[in-house]
Amino acid sequence: MSKELAEVIVENEIMYRLGEHDLYYPDLGLHEGTDYNIGKYGLMRWEYLQVNCRAEYLRLMLDGKLNKHLYEIDEKCHARVEMLVEQMKAGVGITEELKATEQMKWLGLMNNVRSVAEEIALKKLVYV
Repeated sequence: MSKELAEVIVENEIMYRLGEHDLYYPDLGLHEGTDYNIGKYGLMRWEYLQVNCRAEYLRLMLDGKLNKHLYEIDEKCHARVEMLVEQMKAGVGITEELKATEQMKWLGLMNNVRSVAEEIALKKLVYV
């Protein structure tokens, strides 16, 4: 007597599909509207959550809020870095005149300012 297996079953509001070796696998995917482009800072946050905050990572993932969270962190970091760079440029004395006259000095100062701004943003937003 051959027992026929159902192709799809639903249990606890989760859809399972029949796969290899007659095993059922959950049909999981992203919720509608959560397909965000995640940049550098979002990926850094993702890695930090996976390694250091496993419970928070799993909570966000199971609630379907992980991608949105990573996208928001990425956007906040970009905004914070740009704001800090502008503030620090004024404090250090980086001007367009300096850029026109001493390009290498301007480049070195800008690289330093950007590095410091990124470190601050990472410490305040990503690695918390």
